[in-house]
Amino acid sequence: MTAHPRLSIGLPVYNGEEYLAESFDALLGQTYEDFELVVSDNASTDGTEDICRKYAAQDSRIRYLRLPRNVGATPNHNQVFAESRGELFKWASHDDLYARDLLRACVEALDEHPDVVLAHSGQAVIDGEGQVKVPYEYGLATDSPHAPERFRSLLFEPGGDDFYGVIRADVLRRVKPMDSYHHADRTFVAEIALHGPFHQVPELLYFRRDHPTRAERANPSKRSRCVNLDPRRAGPLHPTPRLLAEYVWGFVSAVRRAPLSAADRRACYRHLAAWAASRARPGAGERVEDRAPVDPALLTVSVDALVAGREGRQA
Repeated sequence: MTAHPRLSIGLPVYNGEEYLAESFDALLGQTYEDFELVVSDNASTDGTEDICRKYAAQDSRIRYLRLPRNVGATPNHNQVFAESRGELFKWASHDDLYARDLLRACVEALDEHPDVVLAHSGQAVIDGEGQVKVPYEYGLATDSPHAPERFRSLLFEPGGDDFYGVIRADVLRRVKPMDSYHHADRTFVAEIALHGPFHQVPELLYFRRDHPTRAERANPSKRSRCVNLDPRRAGPLHPTPRLLAEYVWGFVSAVRRAPLSAADRRACYRHLAAWAASRARPGAGERVEDRAPVDPALLTVSVDALVAGREGRQA
């Protein structure tokens, strides 16, 4: 690993032993190699620590950190970014899979488009066995040159997983760190979009795994999800109405902080008012894995053929 890798990948994990090795293989087998992999173990109680130390001993690009106590998913996500050194940054999940060319394609897209602040790729949801469950056609207008249009689209259209794209680190340092209220990831991505357009690589390179123990499934209520994000959200000081109010205020604050003209700021507030008044149309912002299953035969690509680590690379 170089002293200053161009790309930092942050992988926060808690009790991820079931899929962690597969995710490591997919990341370490990328065709783009100039990166560091910062792993923050949130005081796991399963075999996560052993898996991390085993891989770290075999690949110098891995920096393994173990927290003394479980601080929650949000502080752990912010921790890996705080520890990063690259000019580009990407969050990775311990249970997702990545085609071999994902990092290369996203970094090349950022190099080719200096105005773009985030690059991601086509995606599909896979199940616990790695079988395609939901292919997803990205329909957001995040590539618009106009900040209000990007913001409007993120408010009203079903969301993708741009949070897991490759992002310019200097932009991430200018936005507020991710919070832990309901749908805080949506307001976080919206604020990033106010700083510049996104680029979607037209290739299926990212596979988001849906399974019963994934955080969203294991914590079905708004309160439980937020407590998982940050244990300090437990207790009477953080009732559900407060979590929802913070969600709406998160969009307002993002617009207030963003480097916008007065006209663009007013346009964003108008879009936000329309969204709040309508409470968003049904399905707005839903996760792709929450949709009705689609026949995997509709896909013309094999996950096994794309994902690194399926050709004998084992730790």
